[in-house]
Amino acid sequence: MSRERKKLHRSADDMLWKLERKDIVRLLIAVVGMFIYSVGVNTFIVPADLYSGGVMGISQILRTLLIRYTDFSMGGTDIAGIINFVLNIPLFFLAYFSIGRGFFIRTVICIFSQTLFLTLIPIPAAPLVEDTITASLMGGILAGAGMGIALRGGGSSGGADILGMFITKRHQEFSVGRLNLIINCCIYLACALLFDIKVVIYCIIYSAASALALDKTHTQNISTGVFIFTKEEPQRVMAYILTDLVRGVTYWEARGGYTNQETNIIFTVVSKHELSALKHKLRQVDPAAFLVSKENVAVEGKFEKHLS
Repeated sequence: MSRERKKLHRSADDMLWKLERKDIVRLLIAVVGMFIYSVGVNTFIVPADLYSGGVMGISQILRTLLIRYTDFSMGGTDIAGIINFVLNIPLFFLAYFSIGRGFFIRTVICIFSQTLFLTLIPIPAAPLVEDTITASLMGGILAGAGMGIALRGGGSSGGADILGMFITKRHQEFSVGRLNLIINCCIYLACALLFDIKVVIYCIIYSAASALALDKTHTQNISTGVFIFTKEEPQRVMAYILTDLVRGVTYWEARGGYTNQETNIIFTVVSKHELSALKHKLRQVDPAAFLVSKENVAVEGKFEKHLS
C-alpha cells in the first residue's frame, strides 16, 4: 500500500473514531440526564405522593391503582418505570419512522436507563422536605433539567418528548415543554377525579416547574439571530453555515465606520445549540472576526428546528 493511501486510510480511521467518540459522549450526556430526572422523581415526587405528567404520569397512576385494588407489590421497588417502558414501545415506532434511526436508538437506550434508574434509586420512606410545594419545585427543576439534558444529548425520556420532537419539527413556534404542559393538564384532570384535589394542585406546580426547566435546558428550542463581521474568507464561513448547519445565510459588503476598511457582514438564524459550533468554526477561519448574537428572536415564515 502506497504512503498516500496509508495516510488516507489512517485519516479515515481517525475520523470514524472521532465520530464514534462524539456519539458516545452525547449518549452518556443523555443517560446522565435520565439519572437526574430519576433522582428528581424518586427523591421528591414519589415520596410526596405526587404524579408526573406524560406517559410517566399515566404509569404512576396505573401503579397506584394496581397496588390499591390488587395488592400487587414488588417489595420496595417502584414498578412505574417498568410500566412506562412498556407503554413507550408503540412510540418507538414513531421515533424510528418520523424522527430518525439515530434518535430512535438513543431514545431506546435512554428509556431503558431511565427504567433502570427509577427501579434502583431508593425511594425515601419519608419525604426529604415536609413542605409539599418545595418538593414539587425541587422535583420539577431536577426532572425538567434531566429531560432537557437528555434532549441536548440527542435522546429523550420518551412519551410526550417523542411527540413534542415530532410536532416541533413541523411547527417552529411550538416547544417540547409546552406540549408536556398540555398533556399534563389532561392527566391531572383525571387525577382530580381519582385523588385529592390538593394533590392535583401540587402536581400542576411540579409540571410547570418541569416544563420551564426543560425549555431552559433544551437549547435547541432557542432561536438565535447572529451577525458575523469578518474580513477574511467570508465564503468559508457561509459554506459552513449552509452545508454543516444547513441554515440559510445572507451577507453584504460594508465598511468600518472608524477605519473605513472593507468588511463583510454575515447574518443567519440558528439555535443556541448550533451557535457554539458556529463560534468554534469562526475562531478557526478568522480569529479576528467578531460575532453579535441575540437569543429568543421572533422568526416568521419557514424556519426549521433541527432536533437531533
